[in-house]
Amino acid sequence: MLTQVLGTLDQPHTVDTMAEFAHMAPRTFARKFRNETGATPHDWLTNQRLLLARQLLEDSDLGMDAIAERTGFSSAATLRHHFAQRLSTTPQAYRGTFRSHSA
Repeated sequence: MLTQVLGTLDQPHTVDTMAEFAHMAPRTFARKFRNETGATPHDWLTNQRLLLARQLLEDSDLGMDAIAERTGFSSAATLRHHFAQRLSTTPQAYRGTFRSHSA
């Protein structure tokens, strides 16, 4: 189930859609997911999207809109919001820091 979600991070996912992949009721899925991963489905999904965004920032010259689209964030503003909230930086600053260390 996680592999299916990871392969479609650009698509909208909710507890209901992830529960469908797992063939479970949403409440059962959410409870089991948290017990097994230590995170809520939403937190796990956001973290996976941020991991992909970081990889794209490091390895590509894609703009913020394209990265937001590929990672399932609804807009570059949403991508920037989650980056700031969870990583205490902006995507642009992250890209600049990474590139200055790899030069």
